[in-house]
Amino acid sequence: MIESVALLSIALLFGGMTLYSFAFAAFLFTSLPPEDAGPLLRKAFPHFYAWVVVTSLIAGALSWETDSVTAVILIAIAVTTIPTRQVLMPAINRAQDAGDKGLFNTLHGASVVITLGHIAAAAYALIRLAS
Repeated sequence: MIESVALLSIALLFGGMTLYSFAFAAFLFTSLPPEDAGPLLRKAFPHFYAWVVVTSLIAGALSWETDSVTAVILIAIAVTTIPTRQVLMPAINRAQDAGDKGLFNTLHGASVVITLGHIAAAAYALIRLAS
């Protein structure tokens, strides 16, 4: 039973990150003017990152007894999301507010790479635990 709940929690993490990253942001920018979409997305990101931290910690804890490697991967997602939320995201916002497009693009690119890495890691954890 615990393995099934662990598997579902990893699926929730993977699906949520994928939906947010590939659908929600695109939806906002195609549905709202940029001057409305940008601030709304900025408000949503802290909640997204907090959700990733909590969900990956829960999934990691639930996976521990079944597969400690999967658990470590999930805990690593949580641990690396914290500085992304607390340090990188505010730096991205400051660069945007200052009109520093070069720094913004660099920092935003780093956040995209981190998020894609988290999605790939969650996919691997999901496949690993399901196998």
